[in-house]
Amino acid sequence: MSDIIFGKNSVLEALISGDREINKILISKNLHSDAKLNKIKDLAQKNGVVYQFVAKEKFQAYAEYNHQGVIAQISPIRYTELDDFLNKPYSNASLVILDGVEDPHNLGAIIRTCVCAGAAGIIIPSRRNVLVNSIVEKTSAGAINHIPIIKVNSLVNAVQQLKNQDWWIIATDASAKDNYYNIDYCNMNSAIIMGAEHAGVSKSLLKLSDFVVKIPMMNDFNSLNVSNALSAIIFETLRQKLNNIKK
Repeated sequence: MSDIIFGKNSVLEALISGDREINKILISKNLHSDAKLNKIKDLAQKNGVVYQFVAKEKFQAYAEYNHQGVIAQISPIRYTELDDFLNKPYSNASLVILDGVEDPHNLGAIIRTCVCAGAAGIIIPSRRNVLVNSIVEKTSAGAINHIPIIKVNSLVNAVQQLKNQDWWIIATDASAKDNYYNIDYCNMNSAIIMGAEHAGVSKSLLKLSDFVVKIPMMNDFNSLNVSNALSAIIFETLRQKLNNIKK
């Protein structure tokens, strides 16, 4: 399992060296605190790595490994810092923000779509959202290596930072009045927020958005897969930009 590190010593070494991009550290609730575990938690917090206490049942799949009640989930890529992303110049760019997408197959498909449509980057939160793992890598067909993927601790803070740099925020919501194709994407840098399939975009992000749009549905059947929904919107931005170039 190249995307998992097992045991206190190995996880601690990974944190100290900084050679591996850690998505999350899982710690058994049954584990007693000691100097190494405290150091793991301290370094994780210092480096912005999420650690989570979980039931011992979570470790059953790793019973053959000497995990000692501690495992680290490793990303196959290096995430891009939001500040580094924003330091580059953009013109009529499209950015995708994911709020609560938990299926790695959906994330992989979204990354692949974003690369094909020429999106400038993808923002994902460090909590309550799937991070880039081996399943995402495989589903994306290698696209994870062709687009900046930005992991942030707070989507609200990230959106506010984007707004401060003149990015326009477009959230998706099934109850919106405007359809996604009624927005002019050609004269602005736009960040499109896609929510989880059942929960949607969180209220805090909807309040920060400049536009809220929907994809019109037939027969009141409102259950479009999030990766398919994103495809419709992101390729509409591309269609408008290509038409604008031809004029």
